[in-house]
Amino acid sequence: MALPAVWRPQPDAAEHSLHVSVQKGYRSATHSFQLDVTFTAEAGVTILLGHSGAGKTTLLRSIAGLCHPEKGRIVSGERVLFDSVKKIAIEPARRHVGLVFQDLALFPHLTVEENVAYGLRKLETKERRQKVAEILESFQIAHLSRRGPREISGGEQQRVALARSLVIKPSVLLLDEPLSSLDPQTKAGIIDDLRAWNETHRIPLLYVTHNHEEVFALGERAISLEEGKIVAEGAPMEVVSTPHRQSMAQIAGFENLFGAVVSEVRGSQGVMVCSLMGSSIEFQMPLTRVAHAEPLHVGIRADEILLATKPPAILNWCNLVHGRVQQIDFSRRRVQVHTESGLEF
Repeated sequence: MALPAVWRPQPDAAEHSLHVSVQKGYRSATHSFQLDVTFTAEAGVTILLGHSGAGKTTLLRSIAGLCHPEKGRIVSGERVLFDSVKKIAIEPARRHVGLVFQDLALFPHLTVEENVAYGLRKLETKERRQKVAEILESFQIAHLSRRGPREISGGEQQRVALARSLVIKPSVLLLDEPLSSLDPQTKAGIIDDLRAWNETHRIPLLYVTHNHEEVFALGERAISLEEGKIVAEGAPMEVVSTPHRQSMAQIAGFENLFGAVVSEVRGSQGVMVCSLMGSSIEFQMPLTRVAHAEPLHVGIRADEILLATKPPAILNWCNLVHGRVQQIDFSRRRVQVHTESGLEF
């Protein structure tokens, strides 16, 4: 599988950064850690990766003002949202931070239009209606304005939640696995709309996900957390390729990650041939924006591999690797098979 080139919008003069340096202890019935992170998120999408309990949601809640760090400083542009030394802690409603959780939290008794308009209650009626109409149109839900949340699909509800967070023109947007329950086609449409919105507004977006398609389709940068600490930071492929790469690859949805080099480009066929480093294995994959002899990484999900005792007679088997099963591990409903083919898959 070829990793797609990351979409990067052109920078805008009005864009600003989010600077975060916080420490906060976290304890639950099953888990505890000390969140201790320092980073800068520029305008654009920064992906937050990490296993459950790594501190991602606690970090988002701290930025939004839903909980306060014990120490540290949070600055959006030139505006200080939190400073433990100067005793500054701006209340959530005044931080101009948009936040969308997985459960969306739409008001069931309000229409789509009323949900989106909720954060604009202090505006004059004409201005409020204009802003709501514009954001509904940009997220392709204007025709649903009079319906209630229970009368629309999950994907439409997600668009409403995003529109409600963005209509207030936040300086920062925080997204905690917002698309995890959606089908691929619906998810792709929402990602396109989110891209288009951010191309115009260019604010820092912190996006928590475990989905590899979202990581590489949206992410301009990525930060990986483990036990409340940053263990890797950079371009998404660089983060997935750290010394923790197996763990990072699994977080991003790839169980197999290999270094490779482009050995042949077949532009007329729309494919390229990549040689996996440390082996004689070559793979054909869809052509992407790389040059001949350019090094890259190839990510292969476990469910993209077919095991067979003989060459398949029906499927196109241009990527056929001979190997031997070395180990089989059973864990609840999961089976992990290790094969040796010059490289371990």
